[in-house]
Amino acid sequence: MLPKQDLQPFLDRLTSRSRLSESEQKAILGLPTHTAQVSTNRDFVRLDERVDHACVVVEGVVGRFGQTSEGARQITAFFVAGDAPDLHSVVLPRDSSALQALSTTTILRIPHSALRAVAGRYPAVAEAFWRDCSVDAAVAAQWVVNVGRRDARTRMAHLLCEMAVRYDMKPLRGEVTYAFPVTQAHLADATGLTSVHVNRTLKALAAEDLVIVASRSVRILDWEKLAKVGEFNAGYLQADYEPDERLRIVG
Repeated sequence: MLPKQDLQPFLDRLTSRSRLSESEQKAILGLPTHTAQVSTNRDFVRLDERVDHACVVVEGVVGRFGQTSEGARQITAFFVAGDAPDLHSVVLPRDSSALQALSTTTILRIPHSALRAVAGRYPAVAEAFWRDCSVDAAVAAQWVVNVGRRDARTRMAHLLCEMAVRYDMKPLRGEVTYAFPVTQAHLADATGLTSVHVNRTLKALAAEDLVIVASRSVRILDWEKLAKVGEFNAGYLQADYEPDERLRIVG
């Protein structure tokens, strides 16, 4: 029996961009959940599956992916603790993407009926859900540019910078370190490169004293230089709002 997990990381993610009252926050924390642990490289939402729940990541890394008729996969997003990778399924229960645990991962399943009920009762919660899905779309747009127009060195630097911000890491004396338990094969599927090309690219970035990726962790040695190499601007992630800048449209 897995210990009961709470939704605080998910709420923290929402309130980093949206202003929610105490009662609205309590309503989110009170949502019914079912905890599940998913083993590495296991799909827990299949392609074209119709689902009646959305998932929140508690621990681990999740990849959203598409797949060709021949079985080749393209990872189209990474998700970490606090993320709801298929929140959009509340209004689109059948999706053309699927979800896979890229490491041993703990997730919370929340019934669509409960999410719809809390969104209907609290318009500001519906707004926060909408804003979260909008950020997800912005990330997807950046990934299209990354795979379609940036060279291997630039796209890898961009991805590693994005994940640092997604993990809420702040540069300290120009350095950033975070756990990132994915393989070079996963990075290849996310960047449209071969595993050999990923390995060569990471070695080149390490030789430039920019970043070291090893032992399931990332150590960015010079944040400003790596961000410049990756053409990275964190604005699309909407992750740096001050409390008085967090948005609320409804009264």
